[in-house]
Amino acid sequence: MTETVPDRVLNFGSDTEKENSQITPENVDAHADKLPIPTGYRILILPHEPKSTTKGGIMLAKQTIEKERIAAIVGLVVSVGPSAYADKEKFPDGPWCKEGDFIIVGRYAGARFNIEGGSMRLLNDDEVLAVINDPEDILQ
Repeated sequence: MTETVPDRVLNFGSDTEKENSQITPENVDAHADKLPIPTGYRILILPHEPKSTTKGGIMLAKQTIEKERIAAIVGLVVSVGPSAYADKEKFPDGPWCKEGDFIIVGRYAGARFNIEGGSMRLLNDDEVLAVINDPEDILQ
């Protein structure tokens, strides 16, 4: 009996994989019932998950990818609180970002928390540093 050896193992010590439950920019709408609704001037972001392989082709461990995601400075704006960017004196040119934008935030900005499917972050509206087109352009 010949057994095939997988080319990689994503979840060491377990035969079951929870990739389908992982929140990504592509499936964030499907997880909307799990996500908190930001109050006041807060913004909910999904930290950007780095690629699972390096440019040289080395596959990174799942734990390494999760650590990078938690420390991410780039994220996707999932939802914006009702009072975010409402202060016309503080934001005379209007909102700095909107739902669906990728943004850069300070490494220690906001409150980090985990839900089923991954980690999220709640920020104040004035903690957004920049809006970017492609999160892969930013090295962390």
